[in-house]
Amino acid sequence: MVERQRRKLTAILAADVAGYSRLVGADEEGTLRRLRAVRTEVIEPEMTTNHGRLFHTAGDSILMEFASVVDAARCAVAVQRAMAARNVSHAPAKRIDFRIGIHLGDVMVEADGNLLGDGVNIAARLEGIADRGGLALSHAAYDQVRDKMREKFADRGEHTLKNIARPVQVYAIELGHPASAQPSTENVAATEPPRLSIVVLPFANIGGDPEQEYFADGVTESLNTDLSRIAGSFVIARNTAFTYKGKHIDVKRIGRELNVRYVLEGSVQRGGNRMRVNVQLGDAESGKQLWAERFDKPVADLFDMQDEIVTRLAGALNTQLIAAEARRAEHSPRPDSMDLYFQGMACANKGLTPEYMTKARDFFERALALDPGNIEGLVGVAMVDTMFGGSFFTPDRAARLAAAEKALNQALSLAPEHARAHMYSGMVKMWTNRAGEGITECERALQLDRNLVNAHVSIGLGKIFDGRGGETEKHILEALRLSPRDTVAYLFAFVAGNGMIYSGRYEDAARWLSRAIETNRNFPLAHFYLAAASVELGKLEEAKAAVAAGFEFDPRFTIRHFRAGAASSNPDYLAQREHLIDAFRKLGVPEG
Repeated sequence: MVERQRRKLTAILAADVAGYSRLVGADEEGTLRRLRAVRTEVIEPEMTTNHGRLFHTAGDSILMEFASVVDAARCAVAVQRAMAARNVSHAPAKRIDFRIGIHLGDVMVEADGNLLGDGVNIAARLEGIADRGGLALSHAAYDQVRDKMREKFADRGEHTLKNIARPVQVYAIELGHPASAQPSTENVAATEPPRLSIVVLPFANIGGDPEQEYFADGVTESLNTDLSRIAGSFVIARNTAFTYKGKHIDVKRIGRELNVRYVLEGSVQRGGNRMRVNVQLGDAESGKQLWAERFDKPVADLFDMQDEIVTRLAGALNTQLIAAEARRAEHSPRPDSMDLYFQGMACANKGLTPEYMTKARDFFERALALDPGNIEGLVGVAMVDTMFGGSFFTPDRAARLAAAEKALNQALSLAPEHARAHMYSGMVKMWTNRAGEGITECERALQLDRNLVNAHVSIGLGKIFDGRGGETEKHILEALRLSPRDTVAYLFAFVAGNGMIYSGRYEDAARWLSRAIETNRNFPLAHFYLAAASVELGKLEEAKAAVAAGFEFDPRFTIRHFRAGAASSNPDYLAQREHLIDAFRKLGVPEG
C-alpha cells in the first residue's frame, strides 16, 4: 500500500533581502556578517515569541511556519519595525531591508519537516511583490487578521503571480514607521538606476519559424518606441537590447550591466492558426516578477496582430511601471517632484472616484510646489480638474474646467506635442460646448500616442455632444479592444450606452448600460440612463427599479441637476435630452 503524502493547512511567512546581490557585490563578508546578526538578534527571537519555526533558508531567503496567521503577521510587523530602527545607524548602501509575504494555504509535509506546494510558493511570490521594508498578504491571510491587528491594511488589487494558476488578491500592512526610523538619502550611490528605466529584451521565437522571427522582433522594436512615450521613462536603445538576443536571461545581471530598474522579456509561439505571446516584467534589483500577461489569438494579419498586442502591452505596462515607481517613492524620506507625480498617477489609476482624484491632486500640487516646471504635474492637476468638471463631482464645475484649460494651455506652450495634454484639452472643450474642437484635439493626441485608450472614449463622447451619437459605439469597441480589463471599463460601457440613447437605439442602450452597471453598480448616472431607456422600451417596472437604484447612490439627482450638465448647444443633442427628461418625469424624478 502506497503511503499518502501528509498535508496540512498552515501560515507561511517568506522573507528575503531587497537588493541582496548589490549588497553582497559591494561587501560580501560584511553583508553576510550583518545578515547573520539580524537573524540571531531580530528574526529568531521574534519567531520564537510568536510560536513560529524556521523550515528552510538559503542565501538571503527565509521560510517560516506559524500555526496562526495572526502570529505570522505580528512576527513580520515586529521584524520590519526592528529593522527600520536598526537601519538608522547604517549608511544607505549597507542597510538590510526585508520584503515579506504571508499566505495561509495547504502544504505538503516532508519527512524532515520541510514544507512544499502552492501554499509555500504563493508566500514566496507575495514576498517578491512586497515593498522594500513592507509586508504583502494574500486574501486568505488577510481574512484571518483584518479585525485582529491595530495596523491598517491597503488593498493592492489582484496580481498574477508567476507559476500560480489563479490571480491572487494582495493586501499590504501599513507599518507607519516613525520619522526617526526612515532611511536617509545621504550617500546614495551615484550609479542608482534612473526611475522608470527599462530594457525590452528581444522576444524569444519558440519554434524557429522565420516569419515568426520577424513578428517577434517587430513586437520588441515597437514596444521600445511606445514605452519611450511614457512620461519620465528611460528606455535602453534597440541596438543595445538586441545584443542579448538568444542569450540566457539573468534579470539581476542585466539590470546591473545596463543600470536599469526593470526588464521586460517575452516569447512568441505559433501553433496552427493561433499565435501565443507571453510577456513578463521583472524588477532588476530583486529579480522578482512584477507582472505577466499572455495573448492567445487566431492568426489573421500578423501586422495588425502585432499592433494590437503592442498597444495593449504598452498601456498595461504604463500602469504597472507607474505603480512600481509609486511604491518606491512611498519609502523615500525626501520624495522629489517626479516621485510625487508617480504617486499621484498611481492614485488616479485606481479609479475615477472623488476620493482617488482628490488624493491624486494633492500629490500633483506637492510635485509642482517642489518644481513649478514639472509639466507632468501640471497636466496631472488639469486632469483631476477635468474629471471633476466632466463627472459632476463638484458644484463649481465651470471653475474647474476653466482652471483645467488654463493649466493645459500652459503645459502645451511648454510641450506642444504632449499627447495627454492634448487629450485633456479636447475633453475640456467637449464639456464646454466645443465638441468639434475637442474631437480634433483628441485625434491629435492619438497621432502623438496611439496607446491613449481614453482618447478613443473621449472622441466617442464628443460625437454624442456633436449630435452624432450613432458613431460612438465604434470608438468604445476600439477602446475595449485595446484595454479589455481597464479599471474604468464601466465608463467605456456607459459612454457607449449614451451614444445609443442619443441615437434612439434603446435596446442597444439598455445592453451597454446594464454592462456598465454589472462592472460597477456604484455609478449612479448609469442607473438613471438605464431607467430612461427602459421607459422608452415600455419596461416600466424595470425602469422604476433602475431609478430607485440611481437614487440609492445619488439622492440629490434632479431634473435641474441634469439640465445643468448639458455640454452642447447642438439641437439634435438637446432634443434627445428632452426625451430623457420626459422619461425622468414619468418616473418621479423631482424637478429640483
